[in-house]
Amino acid sequence: MAGRIRNEDIALVRERASIADVIGEYLQLRNAGGGNLKGLCPFHDEKSPSFNVTPSRGLYFCFGCEAGGDVIKFVQEIEHLSFSEAVERLAAQAGIQLRYEEGGGRGPRQDGGQRARLIEAHKAAAEFYAERLQSQEGSIGRKFLSERGFEAADAAHFGVGFAPREWEGLVRHLRGRGFADRDIIAGGLAKEGRRGPMDRFRGRLMWPIRDLGGDVIGFGARRLYEDDDGPKYLNTPESPLFHKSSVLYGADLAKKEIARRRQAVVVEGYTDVMACHLAGVQTAIATSGTAFGDDHIKILRRLLMDQDEFRGEVIFTFDGDSAGQKAALRAFADEQKFVTQTFVAVQPDGLDPCDLRIRHGDAAVRDLVASRLPLFEFAVRSAIEQHDLDTAEGRLAALDAAAPVVAAIKDRALRQMYAVSLDRWLGIMDEQFVLRRVRELAARQHAARGRGGPQGRANGPQGRPNGARQGNGGSAGGDVQTVPERPAFDPNDPDVQRERELLKLAVQRPALLGPGFDEVPAEAFIAPPHAAVRAVIAQAGGVVAAGAVAEWVARLLETAPNDQVRDLLTKLGVEPVRSAQESDDRYAVELLARIQERQLTRMIADTKSKLGRLNPVERPEEYNRLFGDLVALEQQRRVLRERGLGSL
Repeated sequence: MAGRIRNEDIALVRERASIADVIGEYLQLRNAGGGNLKGLCPFHDEKSPSFNVTPSRGLYFCFGCEAGGDVIKFVQEIEHLSFSEAVERLAAQAGIQLRYEEGGGRGPRQDGGQRARLIEAHKAAAEFYAERLQSQEGSIGRKFLSERGFEAADAAHFGVGFAPREWEGLVRHLRGRGFADRDIIAGGLAKEGRRGPMDRFRGRLMWPIRDLGGDVIGFGARRLYEDDDGPKYLNTPESPLFHKSSVLYGADLAKKEIARRRQAVVVEGYTDVMACHLAGVQTAIATSGTAFGDDHIKILRRLLMDQDEFRGEVIFTFDGDSAGQKAALRAFADEQKFVTQTFVAVQPDGLDPCDLRIRHGDAAVRDLVASRLPLFEFAVRSAIEQHDLDTAEGRLAALDAAAPVVAAIKDRALRQMYAVSLDRWLGIMDEQFVLRRVRELAARQHAARGRGGPQGRANGPQGRPNGARQGNGGSAGGDVQTVPERPAFDPNDPDVQRERELLKLAVQRPALLGPGFDEVPAEAFIAPPHAAVRAVIAQAGGVVAAGAVAEWVARLLETAPNDQVRDLLTKLGVEPVRSAQESDDRYAVELLARIQERQLTRMIADTKSKLGRLNPVERPEEYNRLFGDLVALEQQRRVLRERGLGSL
């Protein structure tokens, strides 16, 4: 069995795998100045972006939850992979052939981690299904697509395929490619039968479902034969790869347009996604076998970089039937979890985007999206439409049905505006009456939330104190500290802050400091974490041996003795330097001089203390030596002060 990946190959992966491109597959990044990029953190919920990426140093760090590391660490965390699996995945994307310490290279099918093997198996399955769509048996699938306005090129673009009506067609194919039965079953491609594994999907049109990185992780399958007594749509079951509550079909194709247009269009089915994209609405995505929920919201917010500015749009399109309206009203409960503006687009004649495109063309699909209504308005109007507004009794009943919807709007100003609109839509012509009714219901709902709302609001989304982060190693019980230890130093102490600034330069711009920094010992730093970082820098050869910055940072991270020091190094590598100087060189000189001067002052005080305890008559040689040391130290400090320490 192959051993560990060679260090030089790991270094090559770090060099070739652009951290900005890799992270950009999962969230929208924007220029934050100084060569840094910023986005919404994928590891915790936040409204304002605190997730920073520094491509020049190959690092990311979130100042909200303190998650950080290099490109390999990011892939590990976001995809729940081991270190080796993350390296192998990045190497495959970069076209790097990895070498192992014991023996030659290997393929993920034989020895790699489970996730890598399952990804390979799904890729092979997608190719198998796509080929079978072109077979004679696959003509039923081609006919289905043609009747819905899709050509062969469209099917190829979305990777649509066909599962033959065989019990073991895919199983035999994957076995022939070297995949083990256990992985074929674990990935949901087959299920255990009385005689061994048998294909899960048979006689169906197949849509590959990809993650944001473009890897196939599951399938959506549409029934084609009348004698098939299974469900109309059958999806991959929950697996190590596929978690339907956090998968958006088409997001791999739509993510760049979503970020560019700041718009996401949520449709109901695979053919609707295809129809929208082909009609020019290339921001369309769909859920995969489940209702739109919290995890889907998190994905969209990251892609939109959703903030408080209300610039983005999430547009839900539903069938115009009662089921579609119920789906829209369910989405209303989630709307306020978006900071972005949310809309609903429903075709009056009940056509979904796919059927709309067939009957009325591409322009009709674009018009449907353009005709969107704010979700709040749609919810209120849906409640009103159930009643006869030609009678006083009907208008009052409609008010009682719609008022709770308006009262549920958390934004007070928006709630007031919709209350005024409600009066106009009902034709009551008594704003104060309607406003009082809405206020009464809003007060009741607020009181109900106060009595029965969730406890522990001080905790973050994972039940940990806000800002706390669960470690990667050790037992689950030992990673979380509900009461953090008090630091042995004051982080707001100007001397401690200068230390931090100096260490930032040592990590980010070591050439500015030169050998002078390497002469400052670790014990010169007040804060113990800073001393630990200084020790790592010394162990890595000092700043004089730094070389290229990205390689230097990688060397420091590898040298770090534990996760705490590694996390601090990552943070120091991403935090902007607070230089207010015209010259960074001057800022570096002054910071270093401050730390050196402080160290000399300590040494002077220590030498004076020793002199005070000595009797010059009894021990003249030792006394004279220490006195000479004191004179030299005083001279060094005077030179530093004459050099000028600026305003630091």
